[in-house]
Amino acid sequence: MISINEGPKSGVESDWQRFMNLLKEDSKIKVEAHSHYGRWVSDWLKVGGRDSATATKNFFEELGRRSNLKDWHYIQAVFAVELWAKKVEQLKWATSFDWSGLAAQAVDLESSHRTLYRETHQAQSRTRMNQIPAPGPNDRIPAKGEKEAIEDLVMESQKAIRLAGLAVMTEKTYLSWIVRFSRFRMRRLGQGLREFNPEALSLYLEYLALERQVSPSTQKQALNALVLLGKKVYGVAEFELDFKPAWKGYRRPPTVMTREEVKKVIGFLENPWKMIVQLMYGSGLRQSEVLRLRVKDIDFGQGAIAIHDSKGGKHRLVPLPKALEQRLQEHLRLAREKHQADLAIGLGEVHLTESLRRKYPNAAKEWLWQHAFSSAKLCAHPRTGHVARHHLHEKSLGRQVKAAATKARIPKRISCHTFRHSFATHLLEAGVDIRTVQDLLGHADVSTTMIYLHVMKRPGAGAPSPLDFT
Repeated sequence: MISINEGPKSGVESDWQRFMNLLKEDSKIKVEAHSHYGRWVSDWLKVGGRDSATATKNFFEELGRRSNLKDWHYIQAVFAVELWAKKVEQLKWATSFDWSGLAAQAVDLESSHRTLYRETHQAQSRTRMNQIPAPGPNDRIPAKGEKEAIEDLVMESQKAIRLAGLAVMTEKTYLSWIVRFSRFRMRRLGQGLREFNPEALSLYLEYLALERQVSPSTQKQALNALVLLGKKVYGVAEFELDFKPAWKGYRRPPTVMTREEVKKVIGFLENPWKMIVQLMYGSGLRQSEVLRLRVKDIDFGQGAIAIHDSKGGKHRLVPLPKALEQRLQEHLRLAREKHQADLAIGLGEVHLTESLRRKYPNAAKEWLWQHAFSSAKLCAHPRTGHVARHHLHEKSLGRQVKAAATKARIPKRISCHTFRHSFATHLLEAGVDIRTVQDLLGHADVSTTMIYLHVMKRPGAGAPSPLDFT
């Protein structure tokens, strides 16, 4: 680094002296800061920043990557380099460079800023304010007899949920909330689980809203799970709560891709993943629906796919894309050859539920019951130990889609469900009636389908943007 006090040798010495004089003339710059201004300029000169505006931008991009750099450090560096470039060397590009705009980009958000305020100024729930018990490590230490008590409660809750006929994902979600609520009662409130306490439920919802800062929709999800716990497990028919989750208006618009973006992502996939994603987009299928398809569910004659026991236990018919028929038939032909080879060596079974195995004893080996997209290997049932094939895993599909979206370089958060969102939006854009789209998606209420009206190319009344006016 060039020392300001000593200055460089030969003719450059006058430049540093002029720079020092300019710093001294500015009364706003403290004398003890002069060396820091010199250091910023020295670093900038070392990387060839004087050569062009691009080189200067690159210098400040690298500077901004320093995690310990304060915003005023960055602004100080901008001012120092600007002073040198414009007043000392009088570089041509420096006169049109947006120095103030560059410095303005570095201002940190203060803790009182509305983006950070609720994260930095947390409101305390009643359990915190009343110290029930003392907050901190106690929340993570299991209470005496906690494991056994929660296991018993989960078993009873699982029975109630299955008797109510709720979906598998609903069961897993509700049981998760019941476990969390039970830990909260035993650890934070010091209560047992023998009786249902509506006040504990109110305190828990308040804790979620204020301390955990979960969204209103998550609060409602927890509330639904714990209301079921109170009514179905504890047998409390009616109870009142001191806390109600906030109402949050309309649902957040889903992420939707354009037709070109869909084609681009699919182009980075290989079969069977490519065909699976094409079915999700072409027929509006959920991730679980397309993976659980069996051979008997695909009707090439009618050009339709039957979806059984979908979300909410519903059944529906969706169109089979004509563009996929030939390739899907070829895929199933190869899969059937693989199935016949399995049968020849005493294998070839597919996993079925116990009720189906009792009703159709030979179905497990029949071609019609095989999964359209079966796993590459046999696997044992976790409970019965029965060895058979299952369908491909959702996680594997999700990873393939994520990798393809990354390769496609599309700046959107793309998941498997994005293709279903795109299916609905593109149908509405093509003029398909919203009731028809509702039936194809399997929505119980048309208001759920209407969310896609907000993400069409021309939302609302099709009003243009004033920025596009000529």
